[in-house]
Amino acid sequence: MSEQAQWDSSLSFIFAMIGAAVGLGNIWRFSYVLYSNGGGSFFIPYFVAIAIMGVPFLILEYGVGFSFKESFSKIMRKINPKFEVIAWILVLFVFIVTIYYMVILSWDLVYLLSSFTFHWGTDTAAYFVQSVGGSSNLSNASFLLIPTTVGVLILWVVLWVISHRDVDKGIGMVSKLLIPALFVIMGIIIVYALTLPGASLGISTLLTPDWGMLLDINIWLAAFAQIIFSLSMGQAIALTYASYLPENSKLIDNVLIVVASNSLFEICTAFGVFSILGYMSTTSGTPMVQLVTEGTGLVFIVFPMIFNIMGPIGRVLAPLLFLAILFAGVTSALGFFEPMLSSTSNKLGWSRKRTSTILSIIGCAFSLLLTTGISSYLVGIIDSFVNEFGILILIGIQCIIFAWFYGVEHFLPALNEASTFKVGKLWTFIIKYLLPLVLIVMWVIGIVKLFATAKTFEIIIDLIIIVSVMVAAFVLTKVKPAGDG
Repeated sequence: MSEQAQWDSSLSFIFAMIGAAVGLGNIWRFSYVLYSNGGGSFFIPYFVAIAIMGVPFLILEYGVGFSFKESFSKIMRKINPKFEVIAWILVLFVFIVTIYYMVILSWDLVYLLSSFTFHWGTDTAAYFVQSVGGSSNLSNASFLLIPTTVGVLILWVVLWVISHRDVDKGIGMVSKLLIPALFVIMGIIIVYALTLPGASLGISTLLTPDWGMLLDINIWLAAFAQIIFSLSMGQAIALTYASYLPENSKLIDNVLIVVASNSLFEICTAFGVFSILGYMSTTSGTPMVQLVTEGTGLVFIVFPMIFNIMGPIGRVLAPLLFLAILFAGVTSALGFFEPMLSSTSNKLGWSRKRTSTILSIIGCAFSLLLTTGISSYLVGIIDSFVNEFGILILIGIQCIIFAWFYGVEHFLPALNEASTFKVGKLWTFIIKYLLPLVLIVMWVIGIVKLFATAKTFEIIIDLIIIVSVMVAAFVLTKVKPAGDG
């Protein structure tokens, strides 16, 4: 039978939460979002989004998890049995995130190993397409990218080894090791990057404000989207981790520590990224606008180009960068995996070890399907759909359920009891009225954009995901809970 796990201290929880929040989006997404949405002026909507979305919703998730001390699916079932299917839809979407996230981590593992010999050569774009991430040419779906396939197998074994143990001995211990190491490694990279010739050009390019863009609603939507993705909001990760907290935990204090750590990390990393891009622009004569990109293009194509011209120091920085991405990715993947693990174990009465083993086998099998010659294309389609269609609307639904059907006021005593900082009427107003409105507007705009530009193949993939998630969610809902007579 499954038993409710518990952290041995708030420190384990804080490191695990920072690990879940600090991931690939902080390293390769934030700097581009900042640059392309008004530069320095973007900090205004960014901090507003933290104040009215990031902090309030995380406080809600901590309050729910800590108060119920149950898995997400069981919490929703307790509020209203009809809501359980919503819980399964969300945890299944988050499980899908784990599946494609492990493929991205596999690309990074390949680059980490390649960084010791600069195996990517001079044509870094060709190396990524031919050996690691593939292309959008559907005819390439007939073969596997062997380095990526092997990487996926290795990383799923690593995830299983960590996740099948008790949360404190597995996730807690690994987070306490990897998160300080991640911050030290990125600190070294950032400090060195700031000393490079051209660093000031990069930072100036990054921060030059465009105040007029503050009147564009898309800038504000970008800020809110960044906070959702950066903090892994509403994905039942914080809620699940908080359910393992011991009594008398300072919930609101912990929220502020996690949010501050996450923001500090991504802002400092943006300075490092643009310092390195400024160096490349200065030494190669390539205009900054041609170098600035996000995601796989930045990390797996532009950065290897830069390391190639750096000389001996590039041989040091390259392995450090890809190791930092691996550390950030593994701790985030553990967070994505936990809601499905917790809910399944709780529902079926299986041990944590058995549940982790079965889900790891299933997850690995699906990840392997994404290691064909169209790997990066498939990952991009699934990532956009799951986040912009699935998770975003489910965050809004959670807001409504916890605030209106259960009653957000019920969480105030647990939140305020041991915390240094308190919440009250303002927080309640944000959760009940402001957040659902903002989230639904974001979802509608996102869906219009998503399907307006989608190709037939992409729509087919999206439909397969919807049908699969819905069927699995209804089946899991109908399964009789363990322990019921």
